[in-house]
Amino acid sequence: MVTKSNKKYTSALGRRKSAVARLKLFTGKEVSMVNGKTLEAYFPTTHTFVGKPFIETKTIGKYYFEAKIIGGGKEGQREALTLAIARALKKIDIDFNLVLRQAGLLTVDSR
Repeated sequence: MVTKSNKKYTSALGRRKSAVARLKLFTGKEVSMVNGKTLEAYFPTTHTFVGKPFIETKTIGKYYFEAKIIGGGKEGQREALTLAIARALKKIDIDFNLVLRQAGLLTVDSR
């Protein structure tokens, strides 16, 4: 499960189909965790797509996250997590809004 921490974080929520991702985004360089597992262990084939918001905003290595995802399949969970990361980055710096929106990372697809 997600560990409790006294560190300051930015929280965000992402939804896709029936998947819901609750995210805590921290500043620093640590291992990102999803449901108590590393990102690479939880999404072994698609973990690079999850990092697309960091690539678009040029913030790779500046942040890490802890996420709790419930419901849906792996694809819906991955897209919900990507949306949550994009929303958290937008909260941190409003200037990221345009970059993330143009990349289609803030668009909600609730199908």
